[in-house]
Order: sequence, then C-alpha cells, then structure tokens
Amino acid sequence: RPTQAACIPVIHLHMTAATMQVSQEDFQKAQEQLKLLKKDPGNETKLKLYALFKQATEGPCNAPKPGMLDFVKKAKWDAWNSLGNLSQDNARQKYAELVSSLVSAESAGQKKEASPEEGRHDGYETLIVTTKNNITKIMFNRPDRKNAINHQMYREIIKALEEAGKNDSTIAVITGNGDYYSSGNDLNNFVNVQPGEMEKMAKDGAVLLKDFVGHFIDFPKPLIAVVNGPAIGICVTVLGLCDLVYASDRATFHSPFSQLGQSPEGCSSYLFPKIMGLAKASEMLLFNKKLTAAEACAQGLVTEVFPDSSFQKEVWARLEAYASLPKNSLAVSKQLLRSMEKEKLHAVNSRECEVLTERWLSDECINAIVSFFQKKSKL
Repeated sequence: RPTQAACIPVIHLHMTAATMQVSQEDFQKAQEQLKLLKKDPGNETKLKLYALFKQATEGPCNAPKPGMLDFVKKAKWDAWNSLGNLSQDNARQKYAELVSSLVSAESAGQKKEASPEEGRHDGYETLIVTTKNNITKIMFNRPDRKNAINHQMYREIIKALEEAGKNDSTIAVITGNGDYYSSGNDLNNFVNVQPGEMEKMAKDGAVLLKDFVGHFIDFPKPLIAVVNGPAIGICVTVLGLCDLVYASDRATFHSPFSQLGQSPEGCSSYLFPKIMGLAKASEMLLFNKKLTAAEACAQGLVTEVFPDSSFQKEVWARLEAYASLPKNSLAVSKQLLRSMEKEKLHAVNSRECEVLTERWLSDECINAIVSFFQKKSKL
C-alpha cells in the first residue's frame, strides 16, 4: 500500500510533463503553419487566434481596457478578456486545434480548385465569375463573412460588371455562395481608421460607392439577381436597378440605415417609393423593416419567389431559356426600358453619396457603429 501510494504521484507528474511538452510542440508548430495559410481566415477567427495566443503566452488578460473609439484594440482586448481564467495549457491546445482546422479547410478548398469550373474567369478573390450557356454568373464568395462586401469586393464587382457588359454572354446573373446572398457592407471597412483619416475615408468610400452603383445603372444587358438567402443593405438597395429579382422563400430583405446612423443608397431613395409606394418604402428605408421574400414580392421588389428546396433547379432552368433568346434584341429592349431614367438615376446616386459622406463623418453614425460592435462582441 505505501509503495503504491508513492508511485501514483510520480506517474501523474510524468504524464503531465509529457502532455505539456507535446502541447508546447503543437503550439509552436501551429504558429509556423499559420504563416503558411494563403487565405485570410476572417476577422472573427483572427481575433480568436490572437486571444488564444495571448492567453497561452501571458495568461489571463492583464492589459488596460482601450478607449471606445479604438475599435481594433478594443476588439482584441475583448477577445482576450473573454477567455477568463482559461489555463495556458488549454489555450495552447485550442490554438493548435483552431490552426489545424484552418489548414484542413484550406487544403480541401485547394483540392476542389484543382479542377476549375468550366468558363471560370481568373483574377478574382472575393467572387466566382463564370460564363457558360450565354450566362455570366457573378457569385459573391465570402461565405465565412456572410458575403459581406469589403473594399476589394466592391472593386471586383465593378470589374466583373464591366467584363460581363462587354463579353458575348446574353444575360448576367448575381447571386451568393453559401447561406447568405450578402450581409451588405462589411463594417470592418470602418475600423482601422485613425481620427485624422476619417474625412479621407468618407470621401474615398463615397467615390467607390458612386462608381459601384453607376455600373448597375449603366449595365447594358439584362441583369438578374438570384437571391439565395438573407440580403442586407447595399445588396438590397441595388435590386431596384436589376431587371428581374428571383428569391428563395428563405430570403429576407433588410436595409437598417437609420439603425447604423446612415442613409439610403443604390438609388433606393428614388426607386423604392416608385416600386412599392412611399409608405412601404419608408418602412424599409426609415424604420428598418425586414421583409420576407413573400412580402418583398407582394410589394414589387422581387419578381417571383421559389421554394428553397427547388430554387436553384427552377431558376437556372428559366435563366438558361432566357439566355437562348436573341442577344441584341434583349439589349436594345432593355435600353428602351431604362434609358429615359438614366440621367435621373445618376443624379440620385450622386446626391445619395454626398449625404452618406456627411453621415459617415457624424458623431451619430460613429456612435451607432461603436454600439453595433459592442453588441456583436457580447454575442
């Protein structure tokens, strides 16, 4: 008995030391693997990695809390602080597991990309652009970020619309990859901005937005939105500039401008009252009402709603039939339908961007975005 009792702690200590050694090796290996990742894992994952690294190397959060307007430092502090008293061993283990999952996911993605889709266009990171059967498909491809539109994605959509407008396709289709159509503006567009750079950020953002919406106004062919899931913000407002909008019955439509201290864009301040009437447009654009697909269809924003189970099959069969129609006839007819209002739409776009520039620089907007990030960090 005494001999057995003496042996138990020795064995326990030996096993603990071995486990710690393996954990430290895995931790160091994970740091090297992380450097080799080619794809940005997204801000939420990067915050988790940062927090676990700090917890693994320094223990529980011991840094002073940053100021409210220092979005980046505050997000990092919140992530680290949320780990509480998690042990350094467990933090190392969780860090290694998270990196391992990222490496596996990227490896699987690379294998999938090894056999490229027919007609795929090169030169895009945030989109998948293909041309097949006389259809150019522009697919938002940031599913891990709910297809939120960052600055790079804005520029790539502009480029894709320019190419689609000039190539031999008959129609162009915009859709989303994954569960979301698009969650709208990536609010990380507003972080990492120093107080002295706010005015430049607002002006540059307005120039980019005006160019983006202008490409929808001027697009020369039939442009069809295939809304596969929830749609928010800018990707909702430009639907009024599309020629058809097909939606899954699980899609929703939300433009929470006043909630974020902002104002309408995408020519929605002009087109939405024309499409759905002033009262219904006001519910959406002023009071943040979220519409179901059925409601959006009843109010004229959506052309037709399909059951989610058969959505892709039914819609794409119809689109392929449309794409077999005479190309030049469709383009000329679209110009007749749209040309009378082009000048008006460009004027509306310019005015909306001017107002948004003012909103982005307002305390009200900044406070609303800070509040949004605070709520998000508590989820």
